[in-house]
Amino acid sequence: VQLVESGGGLVQAGGSLRLSCAASGFTFSSYGMMWYRQTPGKVRELVARIFGVGGSTNYADSVKGRFTVSRDNAKNAVSLQMNSLKPEDTAVYYCYAYIRGSDYWGPGTQVTVSS
Repeated sequence: VQLVESGGGLVQAGGSLRLSCAASGFTFSSYGMMWYRQTPGKVRELVARIFGVGGSTNYADSVKGRFTVSRDNAKNAVSLQMNSLKPEDTAVYYCYAYIRGSDYWGPGTQVTVSS
């Protein structure tokens, strides 16, 4: 199993970024995918989740209405569209999947929002 994020960077407050996670090594369409974020000294926070079957989604209250998670099962990829970014969204963002009893994380991608 391999998860690799891309799309992070530096953006001004109010701007947008789109993160992508390329997945391999498992039957992608069968599994839920999640985006987490973490800042130094804080617990990793669940930002968004998209289920494998049906594709329903959940969001942290802090990002509802601003972030949208989506998946492309044909490309084995999950994305996180982030709009109206705030300085408090600054973090390392991780792609995550729980597969056959094991946790899998990508290496993370840095998102920095300047005020």
